[in-house]
Amino acid sequence: MDTIAGFFSFITTPVSWVIVQFHKLYGAIFGPDTGWAWGLSIVSLVILIRICLIPLFVKQIKATRAMQTLQPEMKKIQERYKSDKQRQSEEMMKLYKESGTNPLSSCLPILAQSPFFFALYHVLNGIASNKKVGVIDQQLLDSARDAHIFGAPLAVKFTDSADKVASLSASLTDVRVVTALMIILMSASQFFTQRQLMTKNVDTTVKTPFMQQQKMLMYVFPIMFAVFGINFPVGVLVYWLTTNVWTMGQQMYVIRQNPTPGSKAQAAYLERLQKHITAAGKTRGRGQTRAVKAIVAKGRDRNEYERKFINGLNKAGFAAQADGTVIVSETVATTTEDGAPAAAPKRQQPKRQSKSKRQAGTAVSGAKADDAPTDTAASGGADAKTSLTKSEEKPQNAPAKGKTAGGTKGGQPGQGTRSKAKSGQGKGQQRPKHPSKK
Repeated sequence: MDTIAGFFSFITTPVSWVIVQFHKLYGAIFGPDTGWAWGLSIVSLVILIRICLIPLFVKQIKATRAMQTLQPEMKKIQERYKSDKQRQSEEMMKLYKESGTNPLSSCLPILAQSPFFFALYHVLNGIASNKKVGVIDQQLLDSARDAHIFGAPLAVKFTDSADKVASLSASLTDVRVVTALMIILMSASQFFTQRQLMTKNVDTTVKTPFMQQQKMLMYVFPIMFAVFGINFPVGVLVYWLTTNVWTMGQQMYVIRQNPTPGSKAQAAYLERLQKHITAAGKTRGRGQTRAVKAIVAKGRDRNEYERKFINGLNKAGFAAQADGTVIVSETVATTTEDGAPAAAPKRQQPKRQSKSKRQAGTAVSGAKADDAPTDTAASGGADAKTSLTKSEEKPQNAPAKGKTAGGTKGGQPGQGTRSKAKSGQGKGQQRPKHPSKK
């Protein structure tokens, strides 16, 4: 570890200068020789570094999601060229180039942070060895050696002997308890961060080897922190615990506001977004507008949660537009009396009758049909004169509405001819009867 720290010694001076500046600020508040002044200086160094690494963190998120998208294609290439490793590597590089993805982008924050970590380790190791490092002079060195965090000096380790701990005016028990507690918190925060990524922010519709690798790292990283943590000074443990907590909070924010498509986090985000839009009647802020615009642009390629979101807006009386805005739909009732969006009315389906009711209705209809001729005959005598009078008033060449000359009803053509044919009349010349039948 000392060799690695010496390799990054070029950044030791800037790191020590930043710590000293923060120490001046917190020393004026808590006292220059207190553990709060030196501990908060290390915490502030972590926060400053992580703020500078936010652009790299954004690139890491994009690269990780791009790698998740390419996993099916990568699996196909591995199966196709499993016997030719060189061709497999060439096809992989070609795929990365075509998609604009760099596998190393997902490691950028860790790679960029590593020089600061080893430089801080070099500074704290110099304090423990009573050596001047960077801009830390003898006066600051004595102040740092006297600083304790919950009874543990900044420069001691879990594996240090009792004599070395005693030389720094501390108890070995206090040092072991504090360092063990910090190692447990450091490992737990790393485990929770990775577990949160796997359970909430992974596309559950795609099963790839990448997911298995992430699941393995969820258990490997905490074990690594626990093993190497016993060789870290207390100040380095403060640094690493702070950066883990920062990563966990930063990831929670990203998962909540910009989840991976197809993940459980996206389902929860779209549910919240739908409630906000239906309550306000519009999108608020660039984030909501950008999310709606991306979903509309997908068209038929939307996943299950995105289709549910669009359908929910339509039922509430809103329509998402291509520019990310939301307008009131014309086909649905827009608002209720209190101004809240109203849902579209559901179409009522007719109730299905039972078999006994259908048979009863058929019997009633048949009875009415049997009574109809009787009623017609009864009313025929009363209306006979009226019908006859109306028929006499019509011209002779006009067909009557009742029976025509051909014996038809309603004057329909062809029916008279068919009646005559049935009675043996109107079929041309009739055959003479046999003389014996006269």
